[in-house]
Amino acid sequence: MLNGSLFVLVILVAIIIGVVVGFILKHVSSAKKIKSSESLAARIVEEAKKESETIKKESVLQAKENLLKMKADFDRETKDRKTELDGLERRIRSKEENLDKRIDTLAQKETNIENREKSLSSKEAAMDEKHRKLDAIIEEQKEKLEKVAGISSEEAKTLLIQSMESDAKRDAAATVRKIEEEAKLTADRKAREIIAYSIQRYAGDYVAEHTVSVVNLPSEEMKGRIIGREGRNIRAIEAATGIDLIVDDTPEAVVLSSFDPVRREVARISLERLIQDGRIHPGRIEEIVKKVRSEVEQVIRETGEKASFDVGVHDVHPEIINLLGSLKYRTSYSQNVLQHSVDVAYLTGIMAAELRLNIKEAKRAGLLHDIGKAIDHKIEGPHAAIGADFAKRFGENARIVQAIATHHDDGRNNTLLGVLVQAADTLSAARPGARREMLETYVKRLEELEKIAHSFSGVDKCYAIQAGREIRILVENEKISDNDTVMLCNDIIKKIESELTYPGQIKVTVIRETRVSNFAK
Repeated sequence: MLNGSLFVLVILVAIIIGVVVGFILKHVSSAKKIKSSESLAARIVEEAKKESETIKKESVLQAKENLLKMKADFDRETKDRKTELDGLERRIRSKEENLDKRIDTLAQKETNIENREKSLSSKEAAMDEKHRKLDAIIEEQKEKLEKVAGISSEEAKTLLIQSMESDAKRDAAATVRKIEEEAKLTADRKAREIIAYSIQRYAGDYVAEHTVSVVNLPSEEMKGRIIGREGRNIRAIEAATGIDLIVDDTPEAVVLSSFDPVRREVARISLERLIQDGRIHPGRIEEIVKKVRSEVEQVIRETGEKASFDVGVHDVHPEIINLLGSLKYRTSYSQNVLQHSVDVAYLTGIMAAELRLNIKEAKRAGLLHDIGKAIDHKIEGPHAAIGADFAKRFGENARIVQAIATHHDDGRNNTLLGVLVQAADTLSAARPGARREMLETYVKRLEELEKIAHSFSGVDKCYAIQAGREIRILVENEKISDNDTVMLCNDIIKKIESELTYPGQIKVTVIRETRVSNFAK
């Protein structure tokens, strides 16, 4: 029992000692930690002081650098401003010097002007003195003349003025009359010439039709062969024929363009033969073109000879025969000029026979009147003057030359033969159908005419007839009354006049009918 109590006591003592030892150890450890924390805090404070000193130094350095930079910028700006001010000062000084020079110059000029004024004043005084002396002499001479003539100066002046007025009126009247006659003559002639030449030269819608020829191709592949490698074939064709060859998007066709119809014909035939032959290269092109040109020249010569023989005109110079034959390929307002010349020759001959004039001479003048059109694209001037000059050069009779030259004149300076040629020329050109419209323009006008008629309400059918000179319109009788047809006709006429361009006049016929049908049983 005692041992047990002792044992418990020992254990209690040991526990107390352990607790005391643990407390002491904990206290020692806490003291160490506190000391370590104090040393760490002191070290942190020291480092913070050092860092603050460093930041302070850096801030001071940065401030100094900024200050130096601002000072440098200020110095540079001050220097630039000073330089600018120096430049302005120099310019102002230069202007001042120029102003001083100008002032000196003006002062010198002013002195010169004053000197001149003094000189002029002295001269003016001298002139006045001379004028006074001259007036006195004139007055003295006038008195002597009045004594000799027996009339006063005022009476002489009145007589002279009356004489001059009558002469001036007579001259003015003659001048006015002459000017009026010349103005009438010149205006009339010039107006006719301008109208005639503008009509002759006006191309309008016909240029595209009569300055190009279209050659059809067997296939699209042929276009590449016509062009050739790097375009050598097409260049060879254009150089050999003198025309423009146009290869565009038109399917299976190329276009030949030239104002010279003979060249265009040579090019057309040559290209067709090259396509048929298949051998297309520069050497072959030159060979074919040369051969075709000779054939076309032969055709022209034979055509001219045939026209001359058919009309009965002989002994014509070969050059004129060639010009006459080349008119086969020339058109004027869609009329073939060679056929037109033959028509004029026949008409001139008929009129000459009625007037008992020389028929052969009349036919000759009529046949040759338009030969200038064969070369008017090469020579500047009206075709009548060109043809007359050409005929005179190759030995044609003076009356023939005169008739050719004046077949477009107003007749004031014309001969009887020239008047006959002019009348026949007008008759041939005015013959219905001689000068046809371009097909495309004609069809377009018909379509627009029918389109205008269909734009009105109540129109059932419409037909453009008589080559577009008349349109007949059928209306629906349920919608349009008899009175309405009159108004409809007038409305269509107004719209045609405002929207269409057409020669002559167009007849508009509106038809309204009622049909009744039944069956007899």
